Amino acid sequence: MTTYRHALHALSDPTRRDILEALVKRPQAVGELAESLPVSRPAVSQHLKVLKVSGLVRETRHGTRRIYNVEVQGIVELRRYLDALWTNALGAFESAVDLELRSTQTRAGVTAHSNAGRRAKSARTAGSTKNKRRTRR
Repeated sequence: MTTYRHALHALSDPTRRDILEALVKRPQAVGELAESLPVSRPAVSQHLKVLKVSGLVRETRHGTRRIYNVEVQGIVELRRYLDALWTNALGAFESAVDLELRSTQTRAGVTAHSNAGRRAKSARTAGSTKNKRRTRR
């Protein structure tokens, strides 16, 4: 049983990512992969072993040759993990935005309420000043 952790570990190496990307295009033997990479054939074999153990690559024998291909189920499991991670991240972002909006609206409501109170007080003060002027005359 492989997990997304194995797949992520396997893909942490740039050479293994290059190998997987090459295999996505078409199945290939070790020699074909080694020709297009800056590492030796034995190194490619070791990288393929890690990718196989992680569940991202499978091996098929054709006579004396071993052909490597992408293991779809491993990619599906990795995708499922990344989709869940993305969904959780978007949910957290949405919650943070909602909280900020509520906080901003509350502050705006307090400010509007305070401003309305100041205007009412100012109007009362202005009215009493007019009354004082009338009584003096």
